[in-house]
Amino acid sequence: MLGLRRGSVQLVPYSSEWARLFEVERVRLGQVLHPYALDIQHIGSTAVPGLEAKPIIDFGIAVVDEAIVTACVPRLTTLGYTYRGYRGASQGYFFDLGPEQQLTHYLHMLLIGDQGWQNYLRFRDYLRTHPDARAAYQQLKHDLVTQYADDRAAYSAAKTTFVQAVLAAAACAIDSC
Repeated sequence: MLGLRRGSVQLVPYSSEWARLFEVERVRLGQVLHPYALDIQHIGSTAVPGLEAKPIIDFGIAVVDEAIVTACVPRLTTLGYTYRGYRGASQGYFFDLGPEQQLTHYLHMLLIGDQGWQNYLRFRDYLRTHPDARAAYQQLKHDLVTQYADDRAAYSAAKTTFVQAVLAAAACAIDSC
């Protein structure tokens, strides 16, 4: 199953199919965004094996500067993506794919030097390699989905403290705190 109504929250069991679907779309994106995209990464919960997730595949795309984003918007719209604007340095320039009742892909375009880019990768990688953190995150998501099933913004905001703690732990793992 892939796709979810805008604004709603639903978790589904991890599917290895998500990695394949990411790869198919990564190739498609790479063709249209060449030579602008410096890196295209699978981010978010669907990128963490074993973790339940909203059935929407998240992409992180790194670019060198904001002028590149402007050049990429029309290219992405030819693939069916809708540009939703800049969501701050932590989320970057946001696009989605699919009808409002069945969004399937989220795309975050960030500057390669922004902390937001590093945070997406560090959070994903930490959860991939730390089963206890992954289990705690899954439990938190389960607790929150019952409370915020129709309020995606509140659901995401309620995860902030946990995400910050994981990013701090990931930084310590890198810097040997």
